[in-house]
Parts: sequence; structure tokens; C-alpha cells
Amino acid sequence: MSGVSAEHLNVIRLDGETLTLEQVVAVARFGAMVDLHSVAKEKIQRSREYVDQLIIENQLVYGITTGFGMFSDVVISKEDARKLQRNLIMSHSTGVGEPLPAEVVRAILLLRANALAKGFSGIRLSTLETLLEVLNSGIVPVVPEKGSLGASGDLAPLSHMVLVLLGEGEAFYKGRRMSGQEALAQAGIAPVVLEGKEGLALINGTQVMTAIAALAVWDAELLWESANITAALSFEALEGILDAFDPKIHAVRPHRGQIDVAKQIRLLTEGSTFIAGERRPRVQDAYSIRCVPQVHGPSGDAVAYVKKVVEIEMNSVTDNPIIFPEEKQVFSGGNFHGQPIALAMDFLGIAMAELANIAERRLERLVNPYLSGLPAFLTPNGGLNSGFMIVQYSAASLVSENKTLAHPASVDSIPSSANQEDHVSMGTIAARKARNIIENTAHVLAMELLAACQAVDLRIGKEELKLGRGSEGAYTLVRSKVSTLGEDRVMYPDIQSAKELVSSGKLAMTVRYKLQPKGVNCHVQ
Repeated sequence: MSGVSAEHLNVIRLDGETLTLEQVVAVARFGAMVDLHSVAKEKIQRSREYVDQLIIENQLVYGITTGFGMFSDVVISKEDARKLQRNLIMSHSTGVGEPLPAEVVRAILLLRANALAKGFSGIRLSTLETLLEVLNSGIVPVVPEKGSLGASGDLAPLSHMVLVLLGEGEAFYKGRRMSGQEALAQAGIAPVVLEGKEGLALINGTQVMTAIAALAVWDAELLWESANITAALSFEALEGILDAFDPKIHAVRPHRGQIDVAKQIRLLTEGSTFIAGERRPRVQDAYSIRCVPQVHGPSGDAVAYVKKVVEIEMNSVTDNPIIFPEEKQVFSGGNFHGQPIALAMDFLGIAMAELANIAERRLERLVNPYLSGLPAFLTPNGGLNSGFMIVQYSAASLVSENKTLAHPASVDSIPSSANQEDHVSMGTIAARKARNIIENTAHVLAMELLAACQAVDLRIGKEELKLGRGSEGAYTLVRSKVSTLGEDRVMYPDIQSAKELVSSGKLAMTVRYKLQPKGVNCHVQ
């Protein structure tokens, strides 16, 4: 699983081959600077020289000397090549909806630059360097979140990104929304005048869906780790039976994620006096407690699979046509099709929704006196106080919303461009849905975390008890931010505080530190 912080990375050098998730997060969220590797510059220049040759010779090549989509049979003269590229950007800027978050747009700029750095797109080096200037200066193009079919790539949203390079469109800069022209002028950046192939090279690709996906995978890894921690705290608060996590059970069904989760729960609860034993004899727990390895484990396996897909896509050529200057060849193919990301993001959304599903069931067991043996809704003075009653309502609402969002976008397709583009991925929709599911799930885990800590306090009030090695660290961290609930109070700030511990990775890092063998350093921010 990933680390928590990417803040230590200051400069990312793009070669088109080795970009990592950590580097994407460093640029998107922490403002790391970006430049080009010298090898990438050489490849870009060779590719451009070949494109210039094709234009001079007026050879028939899709998107360079022809129109686009249905108009691929319309021949464009070399005199009109420049106008063709500008018209492409202007006509394709049809996105609608709210602007994508700044971190997503920064990731888009980075991923588009990395794809171009591979040297198969025919863009001029100066154009790519201007794109990086925009990124490094802090200009964030206004990119509407809706309008992409996910093939031919993310045409509409990427066009909005490119508008700003041309001194058109809108951007956020220094805390204000302004015209692209004003943003470039304030940053001292000259607008780009596109040459042949450059407009297509900039917008024909999967960078919007992949940018959202990369950040989602990073967050999902932390969410999965946090879910194991909240489950352990609930397990102890409900006096769970540790036998269900015995390694022998999981060795005979050796799915990697299942084995890892069972091991993690044993580590987190090591030394706990809350768990069932001779003083609390029972045979078995409900599925939401007993089957944590069998439910959380597959979600972890899903995240690992999706991460591999996203890392491949981040370092891939996804535009069209693709230039092979060494072989003097240009191929028109379909690398812009977003199906790999579409399927992966639908899978990720389902996997994260399941973490919320089972967490809400554990939360219900905590607040239900007939299932927990604790005061109803975890309040010592019920009736006058409602305690955690409506916390569970909110969690149930989020879980239900996730179920709707988890319906796969990738099973849908609709033809476009007069049926030339007759199967599309809907990958950007899938990625946006997965991001929303992750946000909802983080809130559900925060609610479970608060309820579990409240239940622990109610147990401790009755007898002297000790939490496990890892869960004790989680409990202490929560109590440093949110106090035990006595009388009713406004709870949304408590939920937000707990959610920040989950989403930021502070919960995961604190527990990692607690689980480290003595003498091993693990920096906690």
C-alpha cells in the first residue's frame, strides 16, 4: 500500500516511462515542479521533424492533412494546417458542469505532458514546454467535469485545458477566476499558436479519466488501510471472537487480501482485553465482524489490480495517430479508447462501496442495544439524548447513494461522430463516480471510527480494559481531536474531524507507527 505523504518530492522529471502515483500526488496536491528529461526532448524533436516533413510533402495522414472523425476523408492543405488545429480546440470545447478540482486539473496537465514526452505524438518541444510553464506557474485551466465519452479519449475536457494555452477560455490563478488570456499575461507566458498535428496531440487521450483515477487509487489505498483499523476498533468494542482471524482458516483459502486483512486485525488487536474469551463465552460473531478478512480482503485485491492498470496508463501513448519517426511510419489506431480505465474505475467504485456497506453494518451493531449490549445509540442518558442515532442514519444514506453510484458506467456506450465512433468507454464518468464513492466511504468510516471509540469508552466505564497494540493508537488519535460524547452536541464537526484523519492518512500512519517493531522509525505527520 502507498505512503501517506508525497510532499517531500520537489521536482519531477518527465521521461514518459517512469511516472509514479506518488509523483502525480506530489504535483497535483503539493505543487511539485515539473521539467523534461533530456532524452524526452530528443524524442519529441525527432517526432516533430517527421511531422513537419509529412506536412511539407502534403502526404495524406489522418488529423495532420485530413479532417477529424467523420471528416477524415476531407483533405486539408498545408496552408490550412494551422487553422485546422485551432478550429479543433475551439469546436471541441463543449464541456458542461462544475469545474474539475484544481488537483485533478494539475494531474491532467502532468499526465498529458508525460504522454507527449514519450515522443510519439508529433508535438513541438516549445508547445510542450509552454504546457509545463502553465502547470509550474500555478495556472489552473477551468475544465468542466462533464462532456467526455471516454473515446476518442477525453476530447471535450482536454480542449478546455488547451484553450488556456491559446490565450482563450478561463483559468484560476492566484485565487481568482479570469480569462485564459489574462492568466497567461499575469504569469508572463506567451500564448501558443498551434501547428499541424498539435491540437490533436494535446486533446486525443485518456488523461482526464486517468488523472481522476490516479488520485482515486492513492486515496483508495489509504481508505482500505483505514477500514481495517475502524473494523478492529469495532471488533474490540463489540467483544469479538478472535478465532475467526486464525491464520489456519485463511491459509486454506489463500487469497492475498484475505490473508493480509486477517493478519492486520490480529496485529491491531494484539494484547487487547476487550475480545471475547473465558469471561465472555460465545460461539461466533455476525458476518460484519467475523467476515472482515473475506470482505475487506477482496477490496484490497481490487485496489492492487486497479493500481497496476492506472500506472500503465499513466505512462502510455493514448493519442492518435501515433508517430514512429525512426520507421517513418504513422499509424491510426485506437489507443485513445478508455476501456482499461473505465473497467478499472467501475471495479474500484464497487470495491470501495463494499467497504462502506460492511462498515455501516458494524456501526448499526454498535448503536443497537440488542446487538451490542451497550446503551442504546451509545448515549448514557437516552431519551433526553439521541447520541449516535442519526449518525447511523447519515451512514445509511451514504451507503445507499454508493449503491446507485456503483452501477457500472462502462457497460454503457452510445455512438457519436455519425457512427464513426460507435463504441465508447464512458471511462471519465466511471472515474468521477469512483471518486464520489471514495468520498462517501471516507465519511462512513469516520462515523464508524467515532462510534467505536464511544463504545470503547462505555465499556471502559464498566471495567478496567485495554485496547490492542494498534487500535489503542487509533483511539488515542481520535480522542486528541474529538472528545467522548456525554450530552448531545452538534456532531458534524466531529464527523469532519474524524473524516480528515481517515482521508489525510493520519489515522493509517499513526497506527503504522504503533505497529512498528521497536527501534524502527516511521515518521508520522
